[in-house]
This record gives sequence, structure tokens and C-alpha cells, in this order.
Amino acid sequence: MSAADMDETIPETESAGAETPSNGGLARVETAMEPAPQPAPVPVFDATPWPVAPRPAPRQLRMTRPLGPRMWTAALALALLFTAGGLAILYLDDAGMQSSVHQLSSDNQALKGQNKALQAQLLTTQTNLSATLGELATVRAELEHPNLTIWNVPQDISGPDYYLAGGAPDTFTYHLKATSNGPMSISILTLEDFAKAISCVQNGQGRTNYCMHHSGSPFHTWNSVGSVDFDFHGAEGCADYVVVFTSAQHITVTPNISVTYNPATSATGSCA
Repeated sequence: MSAADMDETIPETESAGAETPSNGGLARVETAMEPAPQPAPVPVFDATPWPVAPRPAPRQLRMTRPLGPRMWTAALALALLFTAGGLAILYLDDAGMQSSVHQLSSDNQALKGQNKALQAQLLTTQTNLSATLGELATVRAELEHPNLTIWNVPQDISGPDYYLAGGAPDTFTYHLKATSNGPMSISILTLEDFAKAISCVQNGQGRTNYCMHHSGSPFHTWNSVGSVDFDFHGAEGCADYVVVFTSAQHITVTPNISVTYNPATSATGSCA
């Protein structure tokens, strides 16, 4: 085989720079070096949203068939039943309310009657309280200034040589009150004047009916009277007085003499 034929059979993939041996032998074919591997590409995040299928619109209810007369009658009856029930409830509620109003009105009238009765009782109580307070004030005054009757028995004066006498107590108001069935004479004397009157009688200067009223200086004298009513205050701060009754004839004296405790804050009468 010639060299031209051998060149034709050399693959095209062989290197063009293959060396031919100098001795004319077969040429040595050198294979080319493989390229270095490249790094894998960086993955890219796909933010495209997933496709969502659109929702179908709600379907309208469709009456498959119109309501029959029986259904309308039932519906109407049901409506009438509810209406009647509501009216019955309203009627019962109104009746109960009217009953409550009537009961409250009756209770109000009863309370008004009780109020009037209580007002009448209160008025009576206030009246009684006022009367009681007045009585209490009177009792308190009586307790602070008690009144005592000291001579109320009728006694006789047998003539011009006789007399009736009683002392006017100290710290008391002397209420001289007496009547007689004939003329009588009364004098309020100090103890000194009373002693002078006794001496007048004993010395024969006059009769008792005269000397008791004309000796010394009597505080007060009533001559030939049928009654006397006098409040004597001279003894409220002094223990120095005597009350003497005389008459020119035989008489009966009916005394009603009392005293009221009323002590003076200072000396009174002949003691002042």
C-alpha cells in the first residue's frame, strides 16, 4: 500500500500535528486533553403564583314548582296563629297590668286612710302632750313651792276679851283668808307688838279687842270686817310675825289659811 492510500485512511479526528516517524512507520496519534468540568448554575427562585381556578358564582334557588293552595293556606293559618298568640299575650299582660294598677290604687287609698288616722292620733297625742307638759310645769312649780293649808277649822270668839292667834312661819308666803258670821278685827303683829298688846290687857289699859290692834305699830289691821283675803310676804325672810283675830261680840270665824314655800334671798319685813 502506498503512502497516499494510508493518508486517506487516517481519521479526520487525528491531530494535524502528528509526528511521522523518520523511518516511515505508522504515525502515532495523540489524543487531545479533555476540558475541566464547569460549576453547576445557581438555581433561580420562581415567584410566579400557582394558578387558582376561579370559584363559580352561587347558584340561585329555584322553585321547582309554585306553592300550592294547601301550602298557602297552611302559611296563612300559621301567621294567624302567631298573631292570635301575640294578641293573647298582650291581652294577658294588659289584664295583669290593670290588676296591678287596681291593687296599687287600693293600697294607696288604704295608706291615705291610715295616714289620716295617724295624723288624728298625732294631733291628739300633741294635745295630750301639751296638757301633760302644762301639768308637769304646774307640778314642778308646786314641788318647788308647795302650798300647805295650816288652819281651816271654824273657831269661836266668845267676846271682846278673847282672841285667836297663829304664827306666820318663816320662808313662807302667808295666805290670810277667812270669813265670819259677825264683825271681826284682824292684825298682823310683830312679836314685840304682840307682847305690848298682852301687857296692855294685863295692865287694864283696854280690852283684848282694843289692845291687840292699838299697841305698837301693826303691819296691817282690818277692823270690823266680815271677810279677809290677803297674801302676806313679810315672813318670807323673817320669823317675827303673829296674826290675831278679835271681835266685840260672840262670832264664829271660818278660816282657810295656807302658806306657800317661798324663801326670800334676803331678810324681809321687820328683820330687814
